[in-house]
Parts: sequence; C-alpha cells; structure tokens
Amino acid sequence: MFTIQTFFLILRMEITIETGIQRPVQSLYLPYVESGISAGFPSPANDFLDIAIDLNKEYIKHPSATFFARVKGNSMLGAGLNDGDLLIIDRSLEAKNGKIAVCYIDGEFTVKSLKIEKDVCYLMPANEAYKPIRVDSESNFLVWGIVTTVIKKV
Repeated sequence: MFTIQTFFLILRMEITIETGIQRPVQSLYLPYVESGISAGFPSPANDFLDIAIDLNKEYIKHPSATFFARVKGNSMLGAGLNDGDLLIIDRSLEAKNGKIAVCYIDGEFTVKSLKIEKDVCYLMPANEAYKPIRVDSESNFLVWGIVTTVIKKV
C-alpha cells in the first residue's frame, strides 16, 4: 500500500500537516548539459556549462495541485515503481484509463494503474503476486492524483 508521509512538498511551499504552517521553499538552479549524455559511444565534453535547470519548473506543471510521496511496497514493479521511489503526483489531472494514480480506497492509500470500464473501475497492480482491486459504487473511493514522474536513486 501507499502511505502519505509527514510532509506534503509543494512547489515553493512546504505545509506541515500538524500545524498547517506554510514556509517558502527556494528555487534551486543546477548546471544542465542540454546536449544530453551519450549512453552509447562517448561524445566530446563541453568545456563549460552555461545552462541551468530548475527541476521544479521542469517537472511541476500545476504547483498548487502537486505533491510528493514515496512508494512503499512492490505491487507496481512492472511499471517501474520500486519501493522507496519518489513520486510526483498532480491532483489537477483527469483520471483516465491506463494512468497510474494514487487512490484512496476504503480508508487506505494505494498507487495502481486505472482500468476504467462502464460501471466499474479496477486498480491494477503491475506485479503478478498482487490481485486487481475492484472499485464499485459501494466502495469508499477517490482518485487522489495522477503520477507524473518517478524519481529513483541509483
């Protein structure tokens, strides 16, 4: 299952759940190799980097509707979501068939792929060791947000 940690991080805002206090977060511009890094044959190195990138601007399109959370568990391994990965989740995006979503169902958070049919929705794992979760009109269910980016450590 998926758990929301103590802090929601929002572009340039950090809101502590216990107190509701908002604190500004500074932009961070880092050097960026615009031409890309070759994963095949080596390419000539740039003598210097003259471009910077702000990862907030690159990955967060709707700041007031975006938050971060970590994956807990291995039900989405086949989709490339591993235990401990950091997810960027956008609450403003529409829930569509096939999208990976953070959902609240019957009192718990989970991250799964959406399979939407006429009168029912299934939360589909990406690991054969787990079964789909059937969502119908009797379920206490909410699509919390759509996963837009996965950040991994190597």
